[in-house]
Amino acid sequence: MRHVMLPKDIAKHVPKTHLMSETEWRNLGVQQSQGWVHYMIHQPEPHILLFRRPLPSQKS
Repeated sequence: MRHVMLPKDIAKHVPKTHLMSETEWRNLGVQQSQGWVHYMIHQPEPHILLFRRPLPSQKS
């Protein structure tokens, strides 16, 4: 999991009605590797984006 804190002036552009697609959060200036998913909005701190991505599968 990863938490990204946005500056207040950028955070006002975060949608309140839905989780963002990768295109949406990249358009806000968030830079991270592919595969991260915006999975939750924490209402007390909407300027903090919560991301997760699946663990890589391990082959035996």
